[in-house]
Order: sequence, then C-alpha cells, then structure tokens
Amino acid sequence: MDKYFRMKKISAVVFLLASASQTFAQSGTNSPYSQFGLGTLVEQTSGFNRGMNGLGLGFRERNQVNFLNPASYSGLDSLSFIFDAGASLQMTHFSENGMKKNANNANFDYIVGAFRAAKNVGVSFGLIPLTSVGYNYSNTSTIGVSSSAVTTSTNTYNGEGGLRQAYLGVGWQPLKGLSVGANISYLWGSYEKSVVNSYNDASIKTLSQYYTADIRSYKFDLGLQYTAKVSKKDWLTIGATFSPGHGIGGNPELNIISTNNQTGVADTLSYNKGLSYSLPTSFGIGFSWNRNNRLKFGVDYTQQRWSSVEAPLYVVTNNVGAYEMKGNQFNDRHKVTVGADYCPQENGRNFFKRMHYRGGVSYTTPYVKVNGVDGPKEISASLGFGMPIINSYNNRSMLNVSVQWVNSSATSLIKENVFRINIGLTFNERWFMKWKVE
Repeated sequence: MDKYFRMKKISAVVFLLASASQTFAQSGTNSPYSQFGLGTLVEQTSGFNRGMNGLGLGFRERNQVNFLNPASYSGLDSLSFIFDAGASLQMTHFSENGMKKNANNANFDYIVGAFRAAKNVGVSFGLIPLTSVGYNYSNTSTIGVSSSAVTTSTNTYNGEGGLRQAYLGVGWQPLKGLSVGANISYLWGSYEKSVVNSYNDASIKTLSQYYTADIRSYKFDLGLQYTAKVSKKDWLTIGATFSPGHGIGGNPELNIISTNNQTGVADTLSYNKGLSYSLPTSFGIGFSWNRNNRLKFGVDYTQQRWSSVEAPLYVVTNNVGAYEMKGNQFNDRHKVTVGADYCPQENGRNFFKRMHYRGGVSYTTPYVKVNGVDGPKEISASLGFGMPIINSYNNRSMLNVSVQWVNSSATSLIKENVFRINIGLTFNERWFMKWKVE
C-alpha cells in the first residue's frame, strides 16, 4: 500500500513538471529593458530565499530546496521528500520625462523537488526560469510640416519569449563539514522581437525588423560549502559557486521588410549566417552565520562576466546594413545581498514561535547597455515569513510568503518601480521512514 501511494505521488510530480514547462513559456516581465541581450535576468530563487531577497549561497537547509548552491543538497533531511512550487504577482510603475504608466503580471515561477539518496548525498531536480522577454511600446515624432498636413513617424517595439532550464543536481559531503555539488541543466527557449517604423503618409514605405532565435543548449553549475562550529551554539558556513561561460547557439535571424503601402509590394532582406548567443562565466561567494538554529544571517556576492560576451547586432555603415557579432554591448553584472532568517523556536508548540521571519536587501549593477549607455542599477528589498502547515499527518510543510520592492533607475532612462508578492508552497513528506508494527 505504501509503495502504491509513493507511485501516485511520483506520477503527480511528473505531471506538474510537464505542466510547468508549458507555463514557463509565458513572459514574466513588461520591462522595455528586456529587449536587450537575452532579456531580463530572472533571479533563480525559491520561496524561502525570496524572503531574504535572494540570499542563499551559504545556507544549508534540511527542509528547503536551495538550488542557488547545489552543495547544500547534502544537508537534506534523510527522511524527507521535498516538493516546492512558487508563483508571483507583480505591479510595475514606469516613469520617464513626466510620463507614467502601470503594468501587472502574474507568473508561475518554479517547481523543484529534492530528497536524500544516500548517506551524505542529496539529489534535486526541477524547472526554473533563466531570462524573460516581454514588452510592447511605441513612440511617435513629427518629421515634417506642410500647409496641408503634418507627417509623423511611429516606431513600435514588441517582444516576447525567454529561456528556461530543467536541472538535475547532486550534493555530496565527502568530509565532515565539506560539501560539493553540481547542477546540470537542459536550457531551452526562444524569442521574437520586432521594430516597425511606420508613417501616417501612405506614400512613405513601412520598414519592419523582425528578430528571432531558438535556443537549445546546456548549463553547468558547481557549488562548494564548508561549515565550521565556532562555538557551542554558533556555526559558520562559507559557500561558493561557479558556472563556466559557453556558446548556446540559437541561430539568431533578422528579417528586414520594406513595404510599399500603396501597392502592397514588400521586399525582404534576411541575415542568418554565423551568429550565436553565449552565457557568461559566473561565480559567487557568500557566508551564513547560524546562531542556535534560531537566527541565520548571511551575505552573498555574485558576478557575471557579460563584458566578454559577444552578441548579434544590426549596424549600418555607409548606408550598408549588417547583422553581425559585436562586443562591448554588455557590462559585468555585480550583486550584493544581505539578509537574515529568524525562527524563535522551530520545534516549539507555539505557532507564532515556529514561524520564520525573513528580510533582505540587495544592490545590483546592470548587464545591459542602452545606446552605449549603462542600463539601470537596481536597489531592492524584501520582507517575508515561513508559516508551518500543521495537520493530523504532517507538520513539516511550509507556506513561504514575501513582498519585494525593486527600484531600477538610470539618468535619462525609463525608471521602474516593481512591487512583487511571492508565494511558495513547500511540501515535506516523510517518504523514507521505516514503520514498526507491533
């Protein structure tokens, strides 16, 4: 009977993973900055990390999936199968030169699982987003005035898509206090972007640029953690991660269509030779201080070396256009996060003392450039809590809820204020406990 119920649970997990792969095809952003590079970089965090604004490189959680550092899997509870899924609702306020606009998004963010496979060995798997593309805006300008009419030009920008990854990871503790881990991911996704230049005068041709790419590749992440007992009630964990950069292909293509609005005749010019996208080399380092399993404080620093990455770019020289690989389009991305998790009494009887109270702040530099100028820097903060779910057969599952504010701003560019509500549900089942019948 027990085996039957386990098979039903495994089947449910597989079904949800398949369903989530379709859901991730939807865009989770409205930002015009997602038109650059591979799109807006999605913070790859689960519910408990988000309460601390994405902190986690030095965290070893026995009852949460911390895929920020695969070395943490070795610390999973030996009796548990953990299943975690999360969604978010965000409200974005845009402002530029006195103009304001609001946009809303709801998104299914991630779905992951983890279990302890053997002594000192943990395994994790799941679907998580990597980048998101989603924008639609236009601007109109006057290009000519005559006695009978005003001629205007309108540029319309539209894009959607993004990259997702399905990962399988393992963490191993070969020596007391020292853990290593790795995630291997299948990376896939596509985007469609367009720029349409049209006029209110039908005698002027409409010029349309359509950019497409379809990516199928891999991603590899390594993790390391070392934990030392500093005193009777204090532990210090130092974590590090590394991800090698490499080409991911994508067959980027550009089609430029010139349309005569009076005759309906269109001429198409295509560029699709020898182009590809790449991921940057990335690394991170962080630590957490654990005070008697009540207060956990940590700091993370990550860097993505985008400045060395080339990407396709359409350039016009002497009235001759070319879609070719160009460097100097991106900056190295740096992020610093400080956060904490406080639980007064994790195994106590008082409900509120068993809750986790979390908070964190971050500062992030941009990886994109906008017309040769650095994109917006980010300042963000979050507050959250983890609420235990207690019933007659399970007191180990948890509801993670957090609110996050992200401010993106740069001189003479669009400013964004994002208010996000994150909800994550962690199911923690006792799958591997041996029952004794008397």
